[in-house]
Amino acid sequence: MARSFEKSRALPGLIALAASIGLGACGGSDSGLTVPTPAPTPAPPVITVAANSNGATIGADALGSNLGVWTDITQTGTTAAMGQLGAHLLRWPGGSDSDLYHWQTNSACNGAYTNGNATFANFVNTVVKPGGYDLALTMNYGSNAACNGGGDPAEAAAWVANAKSQGLTGLHWTVGNEVYGSWEYDLHAKPNDPATYAAAVAGANGYYQLAKAQDPTAQIGVVVAGNAAWDTTVLANAPYDFVEVHYYAQNPGQESDSFLLNSGPANLATLIATVKSELAAAGKANTPIYLGEYNSVSSNPGKQSVSIVNGLYAGMAIGEVLNAGLPMATWWQGIGAGCSTGGNNAASLYGWQSIGSYGQMADTWPNPYGCVGAPTIAFGTLMPSGQAMALASGFARAGNHMLTASVPTTLPNVRAYAATQGTGYAVMLFNLDSANAASLQVQISGATGSYTATTLTYGKAQYDTSQTNVWTGPVKATLGSSTGSATLTLPTWSMTVLTLK
Repeated sequence: MARSFEKSRALPGLIALAASIGLGACGGSDSGLTVPTPAPTPAPPVITVAANSNGATIGADALGSNLGVWTDITQTGTTAAMGQLGAHLLRWPGGSDSDLYHWQTNSACNGAYTNGNATFANFVNTVVKPGGYDLALTMNYGSNAACNGGGDPAEAAAWVANAKSQGLTGLHWTVGNEVYGSWEYDLHAKPNDPATYAAAVAGANGYYQLAKAQDPTAQIGVVVAGNAAWDTTVLANAPYDFVEVHYYAQNPGQESDSFLLNSGPANLATLIATVKSELAAAGKANTPIYLGEYNSVSSNPGKQSVSIVNGLYAGMAIGEVLNAGLPMATWWQGIGAGCSTGGNNAASLYGWQSIGSYGQMADTWPNPYGCVGAPTIAFGTLMPSGQAMALASGFARAGNHMLTASVPTTLPNVRAYAATQGTGYAVMLFNLDSANAASLQVQISGATGSYTATTLTYGKAQYDTSQTNVWTGPVKATLGSSTGSATLTLPTWSMTVLTLK
């Protein structure tokens, strides 16, 4: 009431003022008074994609995932669940367990667990062949069948022969997992040693020659670490058709959302560049590089691993893989990763879960690994990292090629990757700002056609429903017809795939 009263008392004075400058009570005469023109709405910042930049060709196996022998891969729904990812390559039998695992007996040294149904034959017939996957396998370098010495190249060669008998030729076979590390099981007289490793790969009775004798189309790879202490010796002394490298952005207990988003993808690109440089120095500049494992944290994953932050990181890491032209990459890992409750769940890390998992999708939580207190999530439900690969599969179509995307400095929190898509284009966009949306325009410089623009977005808004254990999928929108440009707003902490086709 008081404020209304003050307004009514002021009204006569306003009428008098109007009369003194020649206006009627209703403003009937302008008497030369100029009404200000509203300022024009500023044009949004423009991300420019060079249609003729002709970057690296996209390979089907740049999207892939890992599975392990501790998982019942015959469980109903496994193949369909993996199919959600849009992946084309599977790696098996699983990380460090590869240097303990013996394929003929489906057993492992050092008391490691293997699922009774996780035989190689079951893996091939229930997952690989039904899903039409390409396959990357890791030979056991660490242990022989008796578990009293280093790996046996003859055992590995017999595996190559068995795969060939099942109609699987031209597969990628890596000798050992992270055999440069002291954490890796290695019963050689001089364990985790580059000279010992190179000698085991080389020679008439080494892994390379024995495997090639069983299948001349087999591709044999060696592991590299991205550091000269290991790589120089191996690259100079071992025969190989490709090299395999792994990348984890952080160590447990040191996770940072800001670091993962802003430095993780760039550091991956640096690692790839380092390996390329090492190969060039060894006279093998055109050797393919396989990113066999990548994820956010090297061990003991906490809540960041299942949050939107890891989803955005996964999407950008895929973008770096594609820009670098890597023909093969497999995320660690697909389904069957289980979960952990002892990881980093610090309040400084964003997320609604009190568990961690490497999995791109949920399996059975709680699970055999003792995830007490884990929420019950439907088998095959995509986690943010899985959503990222699924979105990326709509961006990265085999046979197309990457394009240069230039982001202006006025968009400091936006990242962009671009590619051809048939006669059209696709742009993968990330907003790394957790508080502010980003309005922008994408302009395909040199585009000559007419297109329909659509977007598919997964971000913080979708992930946040998981606070109540509701796992929401991406949102699709149609922007209408376009001649090579589109104006859109990227939600907070989001990944968006824009297609013009």
